[in-house]
Amino acid sequence: MKRRVATHGQHFLRGSRLIGELVGYSNIRRRDTVIDIGAGSGAISAVLARRAARVVAYENEPQALILLRRNMAHYSNVEIVAQDFLRAKLPRQPYKVFANIPFSLSSKIITKLALADNPPRAMYLIVQKQFAQKLVLDSPHFHSALGQALAPWWAVRIRRPLRRSDFTPPPAVDTVLLELKLRSKPLLDPTKARDFHSFVYACYHDPRAFRRVYRGDLKPSQLNTQQWLACFWAHQDYRKK
Repeated sequence: MKRRVATHGQHFLRGSRLIGELVGYSNIRRRDTVIDIGAGSGAISAVLARRAARVVAYENEPQALILLRRNMAHYSNVEIVAQDFLRAKLPRQPYKVFANIPFSLSSKIITKLALADNPPRAMYLIVQKQFAQKLVLDSPHFHSALGQALAPWWAVRIRRPLRRSDFTPPPAVDTVLLELKLRSKPLLDPTKARDFHSFVYACYHDPRAFRRVYRGDLKPSQLNTQQWLACFWAHQDYRKK
């Protein structure tokens, strides 16, 4: 495979063997459609193409696209989308995600996927360890607004830590493989996802909004999911008055 081209400050995984090992932690199966975000020269897409029925590779950096098209020419089940992922349309059929995304865009990418009309069944993303810990609500770490906003629909866990030497160039931060899977039974109607997301972020950024619906001693980052749901319904009642 032709050499990789770094885009948007990405750090690429070293070798198909490591990529194959990481994909092994996923629930990606032979019949699946999988999307690869920021595909670069296609190292992850190539591994996915041998495991899944269809791969959709998103890349918009011109030099990387040249290599991606060359490297994927032998894979009939890989579709290349030459577009910024954050502006691109998502597949209409069921799909999953496996990608080594730019760290600086982690929150935006997850939000786009989670709030999509047709969200993925599962996401497997290589992200900064500190970012991932804030999304895992059963951990003792600070819980971010994004982590709280995802909780009614997504089960989140860290599947595997990675070494800095697993990448080229090596990142300056610790990284992990993060798993986000749709709950089989959501805790809130999916049609409420955008409202709940906006509500949680408003509570994190405006103490007055938070205190209108919660009178206890905890901070927004300390509430559990059931408490957030109770606050959300209190917010809905407040808006009706």
